[in-house]
Amino acid sequence: MSSGSTSSTLVWLRDDLRLDDNPALAHAVSLGNPLTVIYVLDEASPGFRALGGAAKWWLHHSLTHLAADLEAAGSRLLLRRGSAAGIIRRLAGETGATALLWNRRYGGPERAVDAGVKSWAADQGISAASFQANLMFEPWTVRTGAGGPYKVCTPFWKACLDAPEPRLPLDAPESLPSPARDSAGHLPAGYDLAGWGLLPRRPDWSAGLATTWAPGESGAHRRLQDFLDGPADAYGTGRDVPGVEGTSRLSPHLRFGEISPFRIWHALRERFPQGGPADVGTFRSELGWREFCWQLLYENPQLATRNYRPEFDRFAWQTPSDAELEAWQQGRTGYPMVDAGMRQLRQTGWMHNRVRMAAASFLVKNLLADWRLGEAWFWDTLVDADAASNPANWQWVAGSGADASPYFRIFNPVTQSKKFDADGRYLRAYLPELAGLDGKMVHEPWKAEGAAPGYPAPVVGLPESRARALEAYRRLKDG
Repeated sequence: MSSGSTSSTLVWLRDDLRLDDNPALAHAVSLGNPLTVIYVLDEASPGFRALGGAAKWWLHHSLTHLAADLEAAGSRLLLRRGSAAGIIRRLAGETGATALLWNRRYGGPERAVDAGVKSWAADQGISAASFQANLMFEPWTVRTGAGGPYKVCTPFWKACLDAPEPRLPLDAPESLPSPARDSAGHLPAGYDLAGWGLLPRRPDWSAGLATTWAPGESGAHRRLQDFLDGPADAYGTGRDVPGVEGTSRLSPHLRFGEISPFRIWHALRERFPQGGPADVGTFRSELGWREFCWQLLYENPQLATRNYRPEFDRFAWQTPSDAELEAWQQGRTGYPMVDAGMRQLRQTGWMHNRVRMAAASFLVKNLLADWRLGEAWFWDTLVDADAASNPANWQWVAGSGADASPYFRIFNPVTQSKKFDADGRYLRAYLPELAGLDGKMVHEPWKAEGAAPGYPAPVVGLPESRARALEAYRRLKDG
């Protein structure tokens, strides 16, 4: 049994960095025992993926805000770094924990760690319990008539909508039990985030992130309110126009669990009690796509490294030259829609979803690069890259994933920019070299001789690279 002098509760936070609608924390409050709240940055357990640079930047600020919120509620945040299982066991012993609580995770390596900790707790006589917090429809609850997982999003989401309404969110506790102490009456060492080195130093590329985002729970709720007051009821059309604020931009807040999908779902219900316009339903379906991606990861733990469709193991990916790959990463492909998106990514840690599809299609199909190259770059540079949506979306574009884009769908970046950024507002925002071009030439600057100094020529021709991709996909299809 543990060595602490009194009973206490240990809450282990992961991708749920919030007080509002946090079932594990709410249950801890109901127990009334001294409380330990810990976050472990685990990049050491087998199969765990180290965070990318942009995610580390966000995590630093999110934990800073969480520590302040916990302190205001009468508690404190402990931070540890390393293999979580050993850390949790030691801390449970130090604080005399009789209850160990967490909100569930759905990746394979994470579930293995959680199962091991739960088994250990049972052997120690510690009550361990997990809760549903970050998905409205957990993977094992949504199955086909044959009892298996869905492989297409539309019927998956229909099954979700036919299920009982997602539970109501839990309000944040007004106060929390006092922090737990060890058997000698001492508080465990707590908050030392500066030593983790999560923020970029040489160079510090985060200035654009800092002016774009407000990490933390309060920032998440402001973002939700701004969405409800602004683009929510025109989301269906606004979400496709990168030059306007037509999306929710809630994705990084959801990724770190600063707001729950239950809170978003019921906030939409309250604002649009009759269901709202079709645009609101379109936004809900995007929440459904997020849930579907997590089901895919639950069933396929190696989603970021292995083709969902095994026939793609023999696809003839080409290795792009260093110059081609660097041009794509830096936003210098010569195609404004792709380049504007990649520069938005570098500056803000985020890219508009319509542009993400065009940029990903260009890498995978026009350059015939393995989708894993793009997935790894986005993992490092997106503030909202999570273990499910990032690989699932890349595989969707590549054609190797579930519910995948048809092989013959190759996004033409010129057509895309003309259709969704007709006046070039988005392009000019991130490509100052094109500021002098008119609304027609800005989409095809290679046709405007001398009018776009410093802007590169296209790295590949669109017709030729499209034909090459179609031939490669046809060879795969024909076996």
